[in-house]
Amino acid sequence: MIGRIKATILWCWRLLSSPAATLSLGFLTLGGFVGGVMFWGAFNTALETTNTEAFCTGCHEMRTNVYEELSRTVHFSNRSGVRATCPDCHVPHQWTDKIARKMQASKEVWGKIFGTINTREKFLDKRLELAQHEWGRLKANDSLECRNCHSMGAMDLTKQTERAAEIHTRYLLPGKATCIDCHKGIAHDLPNMEGVDPGWKVPADLLGKTAYHEWHDRAKLASYLSKAGTVALDD
Repeated sequence: MIGRIKATILWCWRLLSSPAATLSLGFLTLGGFVGGVMFWGAFNTALETTNTEAFCTGCHEMRTNVYEELSRTVHFSNRSGVRATCPDCHVPHQWTDKIARKMQASKEVWGKIFGTINTREKFLDKRLELAQHEWGRLKANDSLECRNCHSMGAMDLTKQTERAAEIHTRYLLPGKATCIDCHKGIAHDLPNMEGVDPGWKVPADLLGKTAYHEWHDRAKLASYLSKAGTVALDD
């Protein structure tokens, strides 16, 4: 056994000590390492560059339409000074989800090339279709980008209006609805909503009255949150 190990070590030494092999293996290893570092650095730099608000608003289609609308909302300017940028709401934070979103969004390059929404009139004509794409995406991922900042477990329902607290308790806590179901148009103007369910309609039994919110009791709220998703609405 010892002799076999020595023979293997000697064979490796001869292989690595011969000039031709040393140069080929050395350059291959070093070249692969340097190439890998350069590729990853370039890829990550490009990814981060395309994930900034400056990049998103670099084209006039975004800058003169949706960005101007965003600048008039609470997500842009508020008492706490926390601003949500374009990628905060439209790009997932997790790396794998982010890559998938980037690949999905690559088709938007064609829209830029062919001027699909390069005028205000074209943008307004396509607005409902574009909005429905985003609503559908956020519905499918359970409002993932919203939840990057907004956590149901961190909400103090006692500081919400009674109607909002009631609706959140009935639908959001048990998972019967997700953020985008009700919160459309919170950062941008809504398209023509004729024939479209806005999602934020008040339940029929709450119309015309102010309902006391049973979960204002913090102990009850904590208990409910600990069992969220498994508790019946009437519990």
